[in-house]
Amino acid sequence: METNYIHVPEGAPAVPKLNVSVDDHDYRPGALRLIEELRPHWKPAEVKMKSFTDGITNKLIGCYVGEALQDVVLVRIYGNKTELFVDRENEVKSFRVLQAHRCAPRLYCTFNNGLCYEFLQGMALEPEHIRSPALFRLIARQLAKYHAIHAHNGWVPKSDLWLKMAKFFSLVPTYFQDPEMNERLSSEVPSASCLREELVWLRQNLSELGSPVVLCHNDLLCKNIIYRQAGGNVKFIDYEYAGYNYQAYDIGNHFNEFAGLNEVDYSLYPERRLQLQWLRAYLEAYKEYKNQGADVSSDEVEVLYVQVNRFALASHFFWGMWALIQAQYSTIDFDFLGYAVLRFNQYFKMKPEVTALNFPE
Repeated sequence: METNYIHVPEGAPAVPKLNVSVDDHDYRPGALRLIEELRPHWKPAEVKMKSFTDGITNKLIGCYVGEALQDVVLVRIYGNKTELFVDRENEVKSFRVLQAHRCAPRLYCTFNNGLCYEFLQGMALEPEHIRSPALFRLIARQLAKYHAIHAHNGWVPKSDLWLKMAKFFSLVPTYFQDPEMNERLSSEVPSASCLREELVWLRQNLSELGSPVVLCHNDLLCKNIIYRQAGGNVKFIDYEYAGYNYQAYDIGNHFNEFAGLNEVDYSLYPERRLQLQWLRAYLEAYKEYKNQGADVSSDEVEVLYVQVNRFALASHFFWGMWALIQAQYSTIDFDFLGYAVLRFNQYFKMKPEVTALNFPE
């Protein structure tokens, strides 16, 4: 049997669902109703709220009392129409599975248009951090830990990448109300028939690379990696896109994020030497977690190198389509259309380079 379902382990703590809606413009009243349930001993008048502006999918509010940020409840309000491309039930399952394996913060509750979870102390990373050998080894090992988690109840996990891509493709807008955006769409973004062709090409070429299907984070950008200097460890946050996917996709997607988000610069994509070090650290940890010994041959590293760089194409394509959908629906102030153009341009630039890579003989 094959599954793309995540199975929450027996005994994982249940997550209460509160019948509360939080307005993303006037969030205090709704957030206070959540805090009343989650932290009944806090006095409403003393609850402070801080809005985080990093995310471009949702709105995030930190609630706390006092000066020290000892106990912060994060309230995440889902972005407009994000239910079209984010499976919220799956996100909660991923959260619970990762929490059971001590890879995630605690999930306190869900509410009508969002969820509340524990704030992880530490610093969210920037592109320059994830290139440093000390940190990238931690990140590689933590990702290997994710990928070694069994959350499929003994069934053979199946990737839902192609299903998700097909769904995104069906949601991609063919025109915009705004004339200027519409002009950019027709002059700078590949046509629908071109996108369809590439989608077929990707599926045919990538699904036969032999990359194992594992539980993936699927959105490992810098801001989703929290580093704690005290413990010398990293944790990943934000599981909206988590699910079964090809191992090489998750890593290729992370390598694409070396370019940053606000000032995207693809010359920062990790060069071969850095990648080989990263991939070796990853494979050593992955084999350890899977009890397959710790010896990693250079051939294994080379095979993963080819798979990862080809799957990086799928990641550009995925976020390119995602950004076009966001350009239509999101209320967040971000140039989604410009971002889509960047991702598709990089896709077409990288395609001949990575198609030319060869597996070791």
